[in-house]
Amino acid sequence: MRKILLSSIILLVGLTFIGRLSYLQIFSFSPNQILEDPAIKAVYDYPERGYIYDRNGKLLVANQPAYDVMVIPREVKPLDTLEFCNLLGIDKERFISQLNKARVYSPRLPSVLVPQLSKEDYGRLQEKMRRYEGFYIQKRSLRYYDTHSGANVLGYISEVNEWDLERNPSYAAGELKGTTGIEKEYETILRGRKGVKYIQKDRFNRDIGPYKSGTLDTLPEQGRQITVTIDKILQEYGEKLMTGKHGGIVALEPASGEILALISGPTYDPALLVGRERSRNYSKLHYDTISKPTFDRSILASQSPGSPFKTLNALVALQEGAITPETTFHCYNGFYVGKRKRGCHCGGGTRNMNSGIYLSCNAYFAGAFRKIYDQFPTSAEGMDAWEKHVKSFGLGTFLGYDLPTGRPGRIPNKEYYNRIYGENRWSSSTIISNSIGQGEVEVTPIQLANMTAAIANRGHYFTPHVLKKIGSEEISIPEFTEAKHTTIDKKHFEPVVQGMAEVYKKGTAARLQIEGIEIAGKTGTVENFTRINGVRTQLTDNSVFVAFAPIDNPKIAIAVYIENGYFGSRYAGHIASLMIEKYLKGEITRVDLEKRMLEKTLEHEYAKPYSGQPFKINERVW
Repeated sequence: MRKILLSSIILLVGLTFIGRLSYLQIFSFSPNQILEDPAIKAVYDYPERGYIYDRNGKLLVANQPAYDVMVIPREVKPLDTLEFCNLLGIDKERFISQLNKARVYSPRLPSVLVPQLSKEDYGRLQEKMRRYEGFYIQKRSLRYYDTHSGANVLGYISEVNEWDLERNPSYAAGELKGTTGIEKEYETILRGRKGVKYIQKDRFNRDIGPYKSGTLDTLPEQGRQITVTIDKILQEYGEKLMTGKHGGIVALEPASGEILALISGPTYDPALLVGRERSRNYSKLHYDTISKPTFDRSILASQSPGSPFKTLNALVALQEGAITPETTFHCYNGFYVGKRKRGCHCGGGTRNMNSGIYLSCNAYFAGAFRKIYDQFPTSAEGMDAWEKHVKSFGLGTFLGYDLPTGRPGRIPNKEYYNRIYGENRWSSSTIISNSIGQGEVEVTPIQLANMTAAIANRGHYFTPHVLKKIGSEEISIPEFTEAKHTTIDKKHFEPVVQGMAEVYKKGTAARLQIEGIEIAGKTGTVENFTRINGVRTQLTDNSVFVAFAPIDNPKIAIAVYIENGYFGSRYAGHIASLMIEKYLKGEITRVDLEKRMLEKTLEHEYAKPYSGQPFKINERVW
């Protein structure tokens, strides 16, 4: 009986062990459990990120090989630190700092010690690394740019930080991720999936072969390629025209909302943020407080729209029945608000809608703005109607585009003015500056371009976006493919479009005509202020221009905003006309405009506030 009992106990214990081992190895397997086993080492195989192509199939972003020096802290043996640092090209302090950081992350898991070695450095180190236990070289890919443009829209990749590791367990220390622009927005598509090999180690910590004969190993999956809506040639040309100028340019395809060009000036070569010099180069760019090349002015610069906003006020006045295209206002070289006169450059005289637009008459639009509010019992009710119409063009919102940053701008409402002036203690005369795009209204260049596209389409727009294809599949996202309709009836757009067409034929942009292309546009000159030693100081006006072409079948809508560029027909108007011709014709016939933009710079204007010397504004430079 005792023998049977003893045999039963032994058998039961044996079955318990076998069952537990089977459960752990078959039913309860997870990669994290393997990584916790000191006898197993995980070696990751990182995939290439997906390529990025422009709308015409031209390569924008690919990959290039790079190599990281990795460390497993618990396997590090005593070494000649100075010799190793010289070999790696780093100082002893950085070596110790990185090694300590790796120990904090995990003594058993690999961490990056020195990232992104070049092929030359790799060739020099490869044979010598075996002398240093606990260190090895791991291959990965970095971005290669087949363009020197588009840094603001393409974005860049960088190492994950501690917050990324806590939020997303699929990342490991030292991995790279999209940080800005398209790289960030479409990270999950471009990133791919890393592969892993599990290596069994013996009690002397030596590799003895694949764990479980490699049955748990996985292969890397390359990131998917994407095609974006950007036109590489147009983007590069626009950035060339922006040399020496600060501002933003956005070009859209009105029929789809596809972003053809998204330009911020000054900019930088995206290749500067690749490789071992990335951190140093980024610091130089980020701390350039005058040029601010890392500040994307195309979607972040929120400023007064100036005279292009007059087209919206005309449409609102027509919709509300406040005026007709034939309604006239007299301009006395300006208009009066109480006893104070606001100036105008149109030359004075009686203006209807057509001449009011093409001569950009401030008095005409001040009169139309007042009449909108005269339709309602109170200014607050007039403001509600005005706000509703203006916001229907996408102003005052983020628009919903597929870029990871931006600003909503500002369309003021009655609550805004009640806070400033007191409830019901303001009127249309109080906020009359909004009639000419000054005042409290603020927009970004991409919002101006979207507003222009809505006018080009005679009353609707599509959400601006940069994604066109994933692999070979055209995207069909309702957010981007469904039209957003404004609150303005279609019939009211034609007289406004005709006025914008006259801007090029005999108005403020008559000298910017492009032979063979019918363009509708609107110039804008925006007062510009800054603070110097705490004192509000006026600078040279900002130059603004919006346009679309061809008029009857629009292929491009564009907004150009040039800081300190003076009249809208100067810098902004020149650049808009050139980009329209470049996109529609593929070549430039207005070489006089091009020569001027390539040669002229506004650096002297940007230096004035920092000079410590008195300066003039709105100087005629040509």
